[in-house]
Amino acid sequence: MSKLLDLFFSFFKIGLFAVGGGPATIPYLMDLTEAKDWYTMKELTNMIAISESTPGPLGINMATYAGFTTAGVAGGIIATLGLVTPSVIVIIIIARFLNNFSENRYVKAAFSGIRPAVTALIAMAVYNLCKVSLFVETDFRLTPAWKTIVLAIIAFFAMQNKKLKKLHPAYWLLAAAVIGVVFRF
Repeated sequence: MSKLLDLFFSFFKIGLFAVGGGPATIPYLMDLTEAKDWYTMKELTNMIAISESTPGPLGINMATYAGFTTAGVAGGIIATLGLVTPSVIVIIIIARFLNNFSENRYVKAAFSGIRPAVTALIAMAVYNLCKVSLFVETDFRLTPAWKTIVLAIIAFFAMQNKKLKKLHPAYWLLAAAVIGVVFRF
């Protein structure tokens, strides 16, 4: 029971401070890998990949996956509830006072300050994900995972093509899965 409460409050904090949507939750989930023994950084990268490839918001999918990994079905439900509860509370408060908030100069100034912080959090998450995904730790040092780096570069440039850019994400995921199986990434 204490693990479920810990899950709820950990994800409640993430939901409270992860302004900017799903990608903004990634740095907080990275912190959980260090603070708790719930999942590893490698498992987190798998969570992100699965959360990106399943329908629904990234943050909710990740909370559900992390909770499930930690404490089964009940953990998935509790972590998801923990993540969304702050948003529900804030939405109820804002809806009550919407007219007062929308033109308030302090609220506008606060959001002007929050935007760069969210951008930095997302940039840090991208950096950490690249470090985990594109490098392999051997003998306490990072060595490039060349096949993965080449695949990432090819995928990046392929996505610049207008025809390929219009493809549904499911095709990209299917292609990546096939390549992963064929080349055993």
